[in-house]
Amino acid sequence: MNKITTLSLAITLAVSAVSVSAKVTPEEAAKIGKELTPMGSEMAGNADGSIPAWTGGITKPVDGYKVGDHHPDPYPNDKVQMTLTAQNYEQYADLLSPGQQQLFKTYPETFKMNVYQTRRSASYPQYVYDETLNNATRTELIQNGNGITKAAVGVPFPIPANGLEVIWNHTLRYRGEQVAREGGQAAPTPSGSYTYIGFAESLMLPYSVKGANYDELEKTNILFKFKQQVSEPARLAGTALLVHETMDQVKTPRQAWTYNTGQRRVRRAPNVAYDAPGTAADGLRTTDDFDMFNGAPDRYTWTLKGKQELLIPYNDYRLHSDKVKYDDILQAGHINPELVRYEKHRVWVVEAKLKSGTSHVYKTRTFYIDEDSWQVSVTDMYDNRDQLYRVAMAHAVNYYEVPTQWSTLEVYHDFQSRRYIAIGLDNEHKMYDFQTELRERDFTSSALRRAGRR
Repeated sequence: MNKITTLSLAITLAVSAVSVSAKVTPEEAAKIGKELTPMGSEMAGNADGSIPAWTGGITKPVDGYKVGDHHPDPYPNDKVQMTLTAQNYEQYADLLSPGQQQLFKTYPETFKMNVYQTRRSASYPQYVYDETLNNATRTELIQNGNGITKAAVGVPFPIPANGLEVIWNHTLRYRGEQVAREGGQAAPTPSGSYTYIGFAESLMLPYSVKGANYDELEKTNILFKFKQQVSEPARLAGTALLVHETMDQVKTPRQAWTYNTGQRRVRRAPNVAYDAPGTAADGLRTTDDFDMFNGAPDRYTWTLKGKQELLIPYNDYRLHSDKVKYDDILQAGHINPELVRYEKHRVWVVEAKLKSGTSHVYKTRTFYIDEDSWQVSVTDMYDNRDQLYRVAMAHAVNYYEVPTQWSTLEVYHDFQSRRYIAIGLDNEHKMYDFQTELRERDFTSSALRRAGRR
């Protein structure tokens, strides 16, 4: 990959396996807050100034915002700097993933990218920065990279040495402590018609709680708990899912339960993992596609390819707005490109190759991870014939009342069916509630049964 920077190649060549200690020295960690941001990204801008220096990100809400609102655009006066189309995208190929380039080839008449000024808006609470610095000199991979030890609150590996560490940073990036949200997904047909599938979801993140202790986290072995209930349409309403995600996935694999309204029973669901079909997704994504990647990494060999500059969805407040309807977003082939903002950012590039003797519909996956937030921004997926199968993009905003950088919408494009699924549609619903008060008993199989029957 000729787009990878020399700096990142040096990191890649230094460590290509996960058998060595992942802790960095105090001298290396001292770069955090100086050469590196508190989250481990490069503080400085790029050579031509098109990527600015990080100066703290968004540190306060936009004037007039109140908790519960959809977040108004903090950059309303920014203008489109250039537009990529099927006619000119090849001039910018070094700034595009192969999957992004395939979108121009697949939808030459309609797909485009409006590129705006780069705004490094990612920001987090000070205690997250503090614990990220602490993690740098103590956190290690265990169980061949299928678990971590001595990590809490912040990203575990702000100065990553291999691909698994980068993926764990994505998995454990800060998204608040407790979140309740309403929203849903839609998978338009090639003609553009769709059925909206609504969800009510709750997420409890004990790993991210201020003051969380890594010894206590390892005793419980729980990273987060997730509950999802289908709210619409009526034929699916009440179907529910519960997941307990573990820190050491060899010691205790992911635990999952489902509630089926037809059977009116809660069942263990060990198949809610890997390439099992996603909930009501028309076969357009796998279970481990959700959140761009989730779950055990044990079926792949992970290689850190380096870092590059890429055009990724960022500060997508227009797409996030409650002034926009789902019909405005969802179109045949792809979402409405006029609502999407792309910016040039530096991303870590991680390649996942399926291990011999294991199975998955994706033989190879290439992840492009935003350096400032550790959010997977783009993923290219290849099938067992080494053909480009899918591309996914996460459209991020800063939820500045927390603050945290997180996707507002994830879109998965399937090139074989010429369809896509958009997950996280909440424009016509209430905004995420980061102040909700969840309890452990909300995440039991009994709670799942109660939720499904309501």
